Amino acid sequence: MTDADCIAFLQWALPQLHLRWPGFQRVRRQVCRRIDGRRAALGLADVAAYRSLLEARSDEWRVLDELCRVTISRFARDRAVWAELAADVLPRLAREARRAGRTSVRAWSAGCGAGEEPFTLAIAWELAVAPHWPDVALDVLATDIDDVQLGRAAIARFPAGTLRELTDESRRAGFEHVGGEEHVRDRFRAHVRFERHDVRTVPPDGPFDLVLCRNLAFTYFDEPVQHQVAASLRTVLRAGGVLVVGVHERIPDGVAGFSASSRCLYIATGTDDSARPLQSLGPPTTRSTSW
Repeated sequence: MTDADCIAFLQWALPQLHLRWPGFQRVRRQVCRRIDGRRAALGLADVAAYRSLLEARSDEWRVLDELCRVTISRFARDRAVWAELAADVLPRLAREARRAGRTSVRAWSAGCGAGEEPFTLAIAWELAVAPHWPDVALDVLATDIDDVQLGRAAIARFPAGTLRELTDESRRAGFEHVGGEEHVRDRFRAHVRFERHDVRTVPPDGPFDLVLCRNLAFTYFDEPVQHQVAASLRTVLRAGGVLVVGVHERIPDGVAGFSASSRCLYIATGTDDSARPLQSLGPPTTRSTSW
């Protein structure tokens, strides 16, 4: 598949999956390699033949939806964001939890991939927060729709290159080098539990003090689904809790219950009673049913 073929195909297919072409523009080669592999496995001559198959077989759209998942991540991605979390956000959440008589800060990493984000959070907590609030624990729920990624997260072994944005202190504290890989130490793994979940469905039970939904919903999904996801996240965020999005993302206009705090951080406003659980949440049903 040529790059021109890739672009033309994605610009045709993505809107039918309620996905945004601009979000895929820079990562299109990863996605198109998968699509071309699927085309070859089906014995089709070219991407035009695969498009014809999609037009004839509605069940193939589910396969295409899975092929469009982007799996690029690393530890402490966007280091400045993590510096703000460690210096300001996490200490405030620990302080407020103790003031309210709670023994833990609950966090949700939505779209956690192979675990780089939730493990980064666990390391940041242990180094920056736990020494000052030893009576407040961190409880992280990490979710993803991709079983392969969740399998990697369960093993918690990573190539050294994925650690390049971590500070030296975090690398030394968080990992042991075994057999050419970096293994997350058990004490940091203990903070995190992994579950399979589609961010476009009804969210896990809250309330959470912190939700990280970065480089997923507000990059790849179309605006109606972004609205759905943002409203859903608010239902499980405690009032005063924090939503973290990617450095190139923002929640769409018109979503109630959030106030921008900084470039990537939103504070949940209102009261906990104002955020009622949704009865049903999912993508528009033209083609796609899972992410």
